[in-house]
Amino acid sequence: MRAAVLGGGAWGGVLAWLLAGRGHEVALWEPDGSAAEALARQRTNARSVAGFRLPDAIAVSTDLPAVCRDRELIVVAVPSQFVRVTLGTAAPAITGAPVVVCASKGLEPGTGATMAEVVTASLPGARAVVLSGPSFAQEIAAGLPAALVAASTDAGAAGVVQSCFGGERLRIYTSDDVVGVCVGGALKNVIAIAVGCCDGFGLGESARAALITRGLAEMGRLAVRLGGQALTLAGLAGLGDLVLTCTGDLSRNRQVGLALARGESLPAVIAKLGHVAEGVGTALTARDVAKRLGVDMPITREVAAALHEGKPARDAFHDLLARDVRPER
Repeated sequence: MRAAVLGGGAWGGVLAWLLAGRGHEVALWEPDGSAAEALARQRTNARSVAGFRLPDAIAVSTDLPAVCRDRELIVVAVPSQFVRVTLGTAAPAITGAPVVVCASKGLEPGTGATMAEVVTASLPGARAVVLSGPSFAQEIAAGLPAALVAASTDAGAAGVVQSCFGGERLRIYTSDDVVGVCVGGALKNVIAIAVGCCDGFGLGESARAALITRGLAEMGRLAVRLGGQALTLAGLAGLGDLVLTCTGDLSRNRQVGLALARGESLPAVIAKLGHVAEGVGTALTARDVAKRLGVDMPITREVAAALHEGKPARDAFHDLLARDVRPER
């Protein structure tokens, strides 16, 4: 297939590499001129996975419409807050009904829309798929085994993604629960920030397990309220991605929580990361969505307060622990 990958960061570069390795013709869009030049000349840039090299066959450009023109498969791997504007800019060059795969994980600021909703609104004629699940770009690039899920209401489109990306070391499952997969991919980042704080405070593995489990419960509540299926959250895009992001040292969101526990300011933490930690913005958006829908999400609420309202992380944990006890559900 003729494929375009939008976003030249770590995940975008690895997804482009996967497609090229499976024989597809790939063009990569990178909006930053200096980063694009580094990818084009050196086949790597500052945001690439360490030791990663983009295959020579992949064309790199800053011209978004040119990259998207006449493409049968378009992969979106930009931060979630930029998905709508990116696709809006690309839309005039996109014709027919390409398969558009969103690999970004988050909820859109302001609207609270899932990434699938943003893709469908931006490109009404596209066959939208979301790709999610437990995966670190560095491990995929190293050829280590992993499993992801491609979710779409169009079974044929999900099957295209399964065949284009799947291989011996990367199993791709399909799902028709687009809402559940989107919510799982977005909210696990928020819970990982809380778990990073928990570990940073030295509260123990029992507390970590409890936090992950209760985090999964509130992820499920939101997914069901939005029309998703609770069982999806027990799968790759829910529990699988949640466990990896909460416990893996390569997790940016976990690193944010650890840094907050050390008393570092959020701007300093983000500057040090050098990459986007999606949970930072999603915490605030998810809290507002939950409040509007009447969904109880105490962990998300406290993470948002610690990140965006100046509440000390220790106070946030204290307030979580001081909540009234109730039946587990």
